[in-house]
Amino acid sequence: MTALSNWPEWIGYLAAMLTTASFVPQAWLTFRSRDVSGISLGMYSVFTVGVALWLVYGLLLSAWPIVAANAVTLALALAILGMKLRYR
Repeated sequence: MTALSNWPEWIGYLAAMLTTASFVPQAWLTFRSRDVSGISLGMYSVFTVGVALWLVYGLLLSAWPIVAANAVTLALALAILGMKLRYR
């Protein structure tokens, strides 16, 4: 199997890296400042559950780009959600 024949998986990994990386600046800013005033508890709660479900979906399909991206995003989302609950 050549690298080109596996292009859908590579697109998945690239999408996973970009969407997951987009959370890092928000998480870093929140960790540093502990300012959670601009974060909606309802939105982040629903988002975190959604990411957890995407992770389960990826595991059930053995779709590793989905698993990798959502595992990291879930960790970041849980950390931000935890700070929202702690520092409100």
